[in-house]
This record gives sequence, C-alpha cells and structure tokens, in this order.
Amino acid sequence: MEVFTCCTLLVLGCLLYAVVQLVRLVKADADLTLLWAERFGSSPESKLRGAVVWVTGASSGIGEELCYQLAKLGASLILSSRRKDELLRVKRKCLEISSLEEKDLLVVPLDLIDIGAHKAATDMVIKYFGRIDILVNNGGRSQRSLFVDTGLDVYQGLMNLNYIGTVSITKHVLPHMIERKRGKIITLSSITGLIGVPLSTGYAASKHALQGFFNSLRVEMGAYPDIEIINICPGPVKSKVVENACTEQYETSVETVTDQTHKMATDRCVRLILVSAANNLKEAWIADQPYLILYYLWQYAPTWGWWITQKGGQKRIQNFKSGIDADSTLVFSKKTS
Repeated sequence: MEVFTCCTLLVLGCLLYAVVQLVRLVKADADLTLLWAERFGSSPESKLRGAVVWVTGASSGIGEELCYQLAKLGASLILSSRRKDELLRVKRKCLEISSLEEKDLLVVPLDLIDIGAHKAATDMVIKYFGRIDILVNNGGRSQRSLFVDTGLDVYQGLMNLNYIGTVSITKHVLPHMIERKRGKIITLSSITGLIGVPLSTGYAASKHALQGFFNSLRVEMGAYPDIEIINICPGPVKSKVVENACTEQYETSVETVTDQTHKMATDRCVRLILVSAANNLKEAWIADQPYLILYYLWQYAPTWGWWITQKGGQKRIQNFKSGIDADSTLVFSKKTS
C-alpha cells in the first residue's frame, strides 16, 4: 500500500509540474530558463555595471536600446555602425539619461562588410579603454523577398554582412579575451537562425550560419571557462529591421513602412538580452506568443513545427504581397471570409 501511495504521489507531482510549466509557457515571452534567470538569477545591475561593452549596429533598433540600458547600468560603451551622425545622436542620449561622462563613450564608425578595417577598429578600442569585456554582435540586415524573385547578390551581401562581418569582428576581439582569460561574446541571431522562414531565405541562411559558428566556437573555448559565447534568438521585435531589409536586389530596401505595434517592445527584448548576459545563458529564445511556442515545437516536436510553420508561412507571404507587415497576423489566427 505504501508503494502504491508513493507512486500515486509521484505521478500527481509530475502532472502538477507539467501543468505549472504549461501555464508558464502560455504566458511566457521568453524560454523558461531565461525567465527563471530573470526571477531568481543574477541581475544585469549586479553583473554588468562598469563593464566595457562594444555594440555593433548601435544606431537603431535593438542596438540603440542596448546602448541606453547599458548606459543606465553604468557600462562604458563603444558605439559602432556605418552612420556616424546617428551614433553621435545615440551617444548624446546616453549621456543625458545616465551618469556616464564623455570619456565613457567612444564612437567608432564601422562597416561590417569592410573587414579590412576591423583590426584597426579593435586596436583603437583596446588602446582607448584598455579592455573589451563584452562584444555584442548586433549589426546586420534582414530580407523581405521570395527566393525565385531574388538576385544572387542579395545572398552574397547578406552572408558578407551578417555572417562574415560578424566572424571578422569576433576574430579580432577574441584573442584579446583569450589573453585576459575572460569576456563575453553576445550574438544577435534570430528565430530564423533556428526555424526556416519564408521571405527571408538569405537572412535565415546567414543566421543559421551564425548559430553553427558560435555553437562550434563555444566548444573550442572549453579551455577558457570564463569566456562566454551567448546566442540570442529574438522573434518579431519593434525596430526598423523591416524598413531597412533588402528585397529582390541587395541595394534596394523595403519602401513601405508597415505597422509594428503587434511586435514585442524593444526595451523588453533588450532587458531579457541583458539578463541572458548576466547569467551566461548559452542560448536565449525571446518572443511573444504564439511565436515562442514554435521554438519549442521545432526543438521537441519538429513534425508539428513543420506543419504549423507551413501554414503560418503561407499567411506570411500573403500579408507581404498585400502590403502589410508579414508578421501582422498570428500563425494561429482564424481565416476571415
């Protein structure tokens, strides 16, 4: 009888645990490990204050918001992107909203495609601050076009920018971290780094490449336990990523500015990125529902993941052709007549 009672309690305990986790997942805007770290782990305020952080793609979107939140935490910043005037604007706001001084912020205009300039930029940063504690590989560009309509230059351009450019910066920063035997390399991947997404074949390929590269690099860095390799995989987030996305030709961007209000707030996404950094999470999934459930389906039930992605993907294409944001209707939304 005691054995039966113990087994019954064990089964009920397992069922209760499963129900609790299901409820957590339904209400979640990030993977459950990340949300646990946010609630019970180390805070960005306790771990990132005083760090020297280099942010690429710092002039807009997630990169810009990262600079603001890091500035409020008291981190010294290196701001990089192609547009110097925008970087100076971000720098001014960082000074306004924080206790940082001019000496705590360095603007380094940088084109990720110009890999010949990356070593000099890295040397400049190290000479100025003496160290790089965190590299945030955020710079890149998205895509909105069907493969059959898209020129090969788009695929070459996206790989050179999103993948080769990121690898190049990492190539120059990593030896410095190895010498110090510590550091963090945080790379903004995407839901498309894990899941195939229509209208983004080239973008998804570049993000898949980043996933493979940094997952492999993490293993290579096994002899340096204090060098952390962190991949961040956001879903749809409010930014100018669609507005700046390339189309059928690499030099052509999306002309229509679509409604972005249905997407995750940029400040919430960035806060979760910083929590991931503070707790050294190897990979973080950040997305509102129903996008978040796709991560879990592709990870644990890929047949279902394929089926739902196929259905949602066709709707995504229809939205794009209709001139509205591709992600403006949820994949679980009902068809309207």
